[in-house]
Amino acid sequence: MAGIDKTTQIPTEIKLHQQSRIFEITFDSGERFELTYEFLRVFTPSAEARGHGIGQEVLQLGKRDVTIERLEAVGQYAIRPIFSDGHDSGLYSWDLLYNFGRHRDQLWQTYLDRLAQQGGSRDSAAAPSAMPARPAGGCANRGQ
Repeated sequence: MAGIDKTTQIPTEIKLHQQSRIFEITFDSGERFELTYEFLRVFTPSAEARGHGIGQEVLQLGKRDVTIERLEAVGQYAIRPIFSDGHDSGLYSWDLLYNFGRHRDQLWQTYLDRLAQQGGSRDSAAAPSAMPARPAGGCANRGQ
């Protein structure tokens, strides 16, 4: 099966808590994690945010109030959240979601540090939707 091996933790339950904007996932190991919708949107695995190589990441800004409108299953190995800001191209594998749960606090602090260093904001009114992590290069810099 694509994306699953014998070490993959498989979710037994996924809940969306719309009022608190919390994504709750329980794995077959019994571990349960809560991730904010903002966290999931900020750490989208899509190429538009991650880029096509090291140093091409795009810092996600203004996502504090984003919601998840719905989840779509992707085979038996991932989900695709449809976010209220129109973003729908991130495929979140079980392994990725498990890793997010295990390292949530460290990942979030790293994001907050990058945001502060670059003068970005989590609020949508104060920030454009994304900021390049460094000057654009590669495919984002065609014709310049």
